[in-house]
Amino acid sequence: MPDFKQMNSQQEKENKVLLGALGIVVIVVAALAIIGFLFMNKPAEIIEGQADATSVRVSGKLPGRVVDIYVAEGDMVRKGDTLIHIHSSLADARLEQAQSMENAAKAMSEKVDAGTRSQIIAAAQSVWQQAEAAVGIAKKTYDRMQNLYAEGVVSEQKRDEAKAAYDASVAGAAAAKSQYELAKAGAQKEDKAGAEAMVNAAKGGVGEVEALLEDQYLTAPCDGQIDVIYPNVGELVALGTPLMNVLRLDDKWVTFNVREEYLNDMKLGNEMEVMIPALDKKKIKVKIYYVRDLGSYATWHATKTTGDWDSKTFEVKARPMEAIPDLRPGMTVVYKE
Repeated sequence: MPDFKQMNSQQEKENKVLLGALGIVVIVVAALAIIGFLFMNKPAEIIEGQADATSVRVSGKLPGRVVDIYVAEGDMVRKGDTLIHIHSSLADARLEQAQSMENAAKAMSEKVDAGTRSQIIAAAQSVWQQAEAAVGIAKKTYDRMQNLYAEGVVSEQKRDEAKAAYDASVAGAAAAKSQYELAKAGAQKEDKAGAEAMVNAAKGGVGEVEALLEDQYLTAPCDGQIDVIYPNVGELVALGTPLMNVLRLDDKWVTFNVREEYLNDMKLGNEMEVMIPALDKKKIKVKIYYVRDLGSYATWHATKTTGDWDSKTFEVKARPMEAIPDLRPGMTVVYKE
């Protein structure tokens, strides 16, 4: 008969050996996991942004029809180069009208400055002389009536009538002399000032239209590249309508939108190394010049009531510290913390 006691003892020994081996394996795995956790390199935080450049909008004060466009998208231009021609028949008509009003105002001013015509002056002088002659006759008549009245030949009424006629002739002569002197002096200084003001106002109207017509030919406001052209030849454009954009390739920067907890390494004046995937992963140095809160609309809100907090988004801008001719607006820029 088999010895069951001996068999049980052998089985217990094997179980203990197996449990001991499993325990050793667990301890080794746990130790390796702890060592790996302690010495594992934390992956770098990647912040992605993009390149940008200043875009100058070209627009004008003259509403009209596009006659010619002298550039195409992608062309390089210099400041002052002619870009587009706009024609306005309405502005041409307004200029003609303003010039006619200026000519009329000048003619009126010249007439005022020329004074009264010689014929009118001569006529006024003649009337004055006639009035003076009438005064002489009325004076003689009054003197005779006065003598006759003193001798008792005529009545007092006759003497008074002669006196009234004499006084009236004196007043008429004074009025005629005043008219003559006024005609001889010409226009008053107020009239001359008013005529001059009318001329200046007419000149201002002409200048206003001419200023509008200067925008018939719009020129490049700066050196750069034609980015976008909005109208086509033959289209009507309104006052202030954007016509095209000129990209200033000498004013480039990169922009990142980051949560505020990443701002520790992205402070004003800091230099960073970034990578541009589109330029064969070229690495360049940039310097931060602008940091701004994007506002409440760009805030990550905490999802837990405890242990977390709201985090705002900040816009960070940095300029390359060297010229990168191939860097184009819209290219991805990567920063690794």
